Amino acid sequence: MTNGGITRRRILRSAAAGGLAAAATPGAVGAARAQSARKTFVFVSGAFCGGWIWRRVTDRLEQDGHKVFAPSLTGLAERSHLLSKDVDLDTHIADVVNLIKWESLENVCLVAWSYAGFVGSGALESIGDRVSSVVWLDAYIPADGQRVADYAAEPVRKGIQMAIDKGEAGVRGSAHYPASVVAERDRAFAESKVTPHPVGTYLQQIKVSRGAPKGGEEDIHPAPKISTAAL
Repeated sequence: MTNGGITRRRILRSAAAGGLAAAATPGAVGAARAQSARKTFVFVSGAFCGGWIWRRVTDRLEQDGHKVFAPSLTGLAERSHLLSKDVDLDTHIADVVNLIKWESLENVCLVAWSYAGFVGSGALESIGDRVSSVVWLDAYIPADGQRVADYAAEPVRKGIQMAIDKGEAGVRGSAHYPASVVAERDRAFAESKVTPHPVGTYLQQIKVSRGAPKGGEEDIHPAPKISTAAL
């Protein structure tokens, strides 16, 4: 990226904001597959989920010869055994930054979904020169000093406060997902995979020098209606 900015911003907005299945939208896959040159993708999932949520997307991209990474952030999915009160937003930002640094990745297409907009925004502060494009998929794009909790829906805010009151390290998500978020055929599987999300990530203020995208800096494309989870 040049001059500290993003050369191409693509915001994909869907009918189900922040939905569990957002990663499976055909538009996101189609845009990636349409590129003739092989690329390197780093997918970062939303709250309560891990790298497993991108499985269908990553399989298709890898079949086309792209290099794909879909890390599970600390305290989630197969790394849920690392959940603790010490896990905060900086931890998740470091997960992404260190992956890109230690894998020596360059010319990365960074895909951030929902909560991961905070993670991606923070990561760009350190590895922006290694990222050539960003896909904000139903993602929060925070200003300096904002917290994830500032954006959270009321049920999530109640979950955050409940976790704090009980001294728990994680916020528990909804036990059931509506059809607008996860297709019926995938619901049982998806609900069996979600894990509590580290409460500290909701409470820490982000430090970013980059502002939110402004006119002329992004391409806005509405995403197709979500119909299935990216398993």
